[in-house]
Amino acid sequence: MSVPQALEAASPLQICRLMRPDDANIVGNVHGGIILKMIEEAGCIIGTRHCNTQNGDRCLAALVRVEKTEFLFPMFIGEVAHVTAEITYTSKHSLEVQVKVIAENLLTGAKKLANKAALWYVPCSLQNVEKIMDVPPIKYATAEDEEQGRKRYEAQKLEREKKGGGGGHFPTPVPPPAEQHTVGYSQSSLIHLVAPSDCTLHNNVHGGVTMKLMDEVAGIVAFRHCNTNIVTASVEAINFHRKIHKGCVVTVTGRLTFVSNKSMEIEVLVDASSLMEAKKQKYRAVSAFFNFISLDKDNKPLPVPALKIEGEEEQRRFEEGKARYLQNKAKRLADKERKQ
Repeated sequence: MSVPQALEAASPLQICRLMRPDDANIVGNVHGGIILKMIEEAGCIIGTRHCNTQNGDRCLAALVRVEKTEFLFPMFIGEVAHVTAEITYTSKHSLEVQVKVIAENLLTGAKKLANKAALWYVPCSLQNVEKIMDVPPIKYATAEDEEQGRKRYEAQKLEREKKGGGGGHFPTPVPPPAEQHTVGYSQSSLIHLVAPSDCTLHNNVHGGVTMKLMDEVAGIVAFRHCNTNIVTASVEAINFHRKIHKGCVVTVTGRLTFVSNKSMEIEVLVDASSLMEAKKQKYRAVSAFFNFISLDKDNKPLPVPALKIEGEEEQRRFEEGKARYLQNKAKRLADKERKQ
């Protein structure tokens, strides 16, 4: 059996787009969901192009996981987003795409790195959506680049296996209680019917569409808790457990899990069910944790109201969120020390 010949990595893909008023909130900050959608679109394009450089069935790159996504600086109406995607690792059936978003101020010419993310895709055959195609291997600049990519691949594979099918109970919508700053007060849900315009050629929802809905719900939760201007600070790994098909009804639910002095962690769960087939049960499709911060009129971080915990389940989620917060804080400090 012949071994596929490694190809030169596809040239980085760049998408540029002017940020418009309908991309932003009432104070002019571009919604994190808009950025996530652009990031996924760039990843899907470069991944699909690469996987169709080989003979055989045509295929479409399907998003299966997004690693921690950093929102380094807010983006504003009138700025241009330069989204650059590059394939950095390939396994037999998946590929890693790293994406950076540069924000350009057209009036001053100033540019800044606003976002960065790493996404994993698998190529699905257009003839049979359940068939996973082989990924053409790429040539690496150095053996170290390949080894580092392999380690990232093994790590994300292990994380996805630990998450499994994203099971667990389905949050039930609760009416806001009288007391502010509780989990139930800010918990929010959005119900969306999947339309053809939301879907890929496979009639499955674009990953970017789902992430945009998730960010919107998380933003509502954060706003209800703070009642101030809020922006997405980062997103922990997003796991896509199962496909969402055209005609499904998706319920996107967000709830606070942890609050520090200046940040909020919000768990967002996406559950789907068929509108046409009543016998098919609701299932967990996507899960992630979003981190938001509160800003004043000068876009400076504000203190966040403390979260009032009610019950053992909320306390358990709070402690798990605190552990993630401390772990991320330690990693940021370590990265900062390395750069000095």
